[in-house]
Amino acid sequence: MTATVTTTIDVRTIAPRERHPLIFSTFGKLAPGDAFLLVNDHDPKPLYYHFKAELGEAFAWDYLENGPEVWKVRIAKSL
Repeated sequence: MTATVTTTIDVRTIAPRERHPLIFSTFGKLAPGDAFLLVNDHDPKPLYYHFKAELGEAFAWDYLENGPEVWKVRIAKSL
């Protein structure tokens, strides 16, 4: 089952120091089974590892677009 995307965060328009707190706050507000769409100008793989370290298996990470100019990732809260 595909998670329902409830919001989009385009981090290209957000100051770097504000990005991770906003992303984790948005994730924390998701209901299980819901997701948000992350848009970035580079591969957010380091963020994936941050999620993995903090949340273990409590999330799903699905690339919807994989560069070279734009990356889009659906990040879902596991049921």
